[in-house]
Amino acid sequence: MKPEDRRVITNRLKRIEGQVRGVIGMVEEERYCVDIVTQVEAIKGALAKVESEILKIHAHTCVEEALRGGSLKDKRQKFSELVDLFERTGS
Repeated sequence: MKPEDRRVITNRLKRIEGQVRGVIGMVEEERYCVDIVTQVEAIKGALAKVESEILKIHAHTCVEEALRGGSLKDKRQKFSELVDLFERTGS
């Protein structure tokens, strides 16, 4: 992962961390359940965006490199990793 990509991903995760802390505070303060669930949904959306970004980075770096110059075994492995991941996430 390039330093710039790492910085962007790290910053997004830190924002999500802050959102999670906020939800913890909402629970401790016994805030309205629907408001808490709304914030949880926002966190899930933010995590999905981070996941998508990391997958794009992976495709542009590791997968592209294996397809360009790797052995047939490396190519198959990278492709299998992606298929397995998509099966797990339901994407």
